[in-house]
Amino acid sequence: MIIGIPKEIKNHEYRIGMTPAGVRELVAAGHTVLVETGGGDAIGFDNGAYQAAGAEIAANAAEVFAPADMIIKVKEPQPNECRMLRDGQLLFTYLHLAPDPEQAKLLQESGASAIAYETVTNARGGLPLLAPMSEVAGRMSVQAGTHHLEKAQGGNGTLLGGVPGVEPGNVVILGGGVVGTNAARMAAGMGAQVTILDRSIERLQQLDDLFQGRVVGVYSTADAIERYALQADLVVGAVLIPGASAPKLITRQHVGAMKQGSVLVDVAIDQGGCFETSHATTHQDPTYVVDDVVHYCVANMPGGVARTSTIALTNATLPYALRLAALGVNALRDDPHFANGLNVHAGHITHPAVAAALGETYFPVDKAITQFMQTA
Repeated sequence: MIIGIPKEIKNHEYRIGMTPAGVRELVAAGHTVLVETGGGDAIGFDNGAYQAAGAEIAANAAEVFAPADMIIKVKEPQPNECRMLRDGQLLFTYLHLAPDPEQAKLLQESGASAIAYETVTNARGGLPLLAPMSEVAGRMSVQAGTHHLEKAQGGNGTLLGGVPGVEPGNVVILGGGVVGTNAARMAAGMGAQVTILDRSIERLQQLDDLFQGRVVGVYSTADAIERYALQADLVVGAVLIPGASAPKLITRQHVGAMKQGSVLVDVAIDQGGCFETSHATTHQDPTYVVDDVVHYCVANMPGGVARTSTIALTNATLPYALRLAALGVNALRDDPHFANGLNVHAGHITHPAVAAALGETYFPVDKAITQFMQTA
């Protein structure tokens, strides 16, 4: 198989879809790998490193997309990239289609089969290809929140850990999954007062065992969200419904009643955000203020630590990429958890939550895989 690795073009996105080590594994398995020139330069993976691993260097994105049987990326394809995709081609990347009908339409029009990292599941009900970036984003959420609490950044001037004789800052985390747990690790490690809200009693029990009283777990209700968020210095939005739009847990009314200079970090922004006042921002211009509350809603947070993120992500995606390269769509047929990653095929939306969010007709994934095998 010919595998294409284009350079990412989203604002301040320095990650790349495969490291030289991953390329070496793909080449050793008998595949041809095309890497766009300069794709990994920003994080220390130059053309020479990829050539040493066996890759061919392509002069531009068109020379990657045109011959490739499969494209491996990090972020969702931008409109001009979608237009370079073709019928029967595989796309393996993050998609986050629920809040992005334009991308969904372009992918449908391309005829390509798009497999989203964020909806691939495992036997334990986890999201193995989303987890590495959720770990990074969770840790970065507190790092970003701490910075923007500084008075010069528009915050209320609170040091999360406090100092002797001064109470620590108050951090509230909505969601006790991978993002929330990693955010809590960072905030608790800094000495902040930390509360996690979650709707799973079982998960709250697990968090209680994990943090041994250093983090307070509270069952999430509308009343609890309102009560805790209004007292917070930093609120981290860490909720996720795989494939679907994030629920709006913090309303505009809540924001108006929050402490002046408090900070909202919306890690769910890739899925539309969990704060009613959220809209996507970039690393170049990461924040805005609504009712004296700082909003940090960067849609590719892990891109800020691109080297760490690239290595962590490709450690997770490489085994799946090798299976796709070896088996094509058979890799999905033989693994229903991998098949959950198929979001678009031959013009159809093939994930039920994505279809519901977009108001599209759901095309059953097993039917899509059968169709793909008949036409491959």
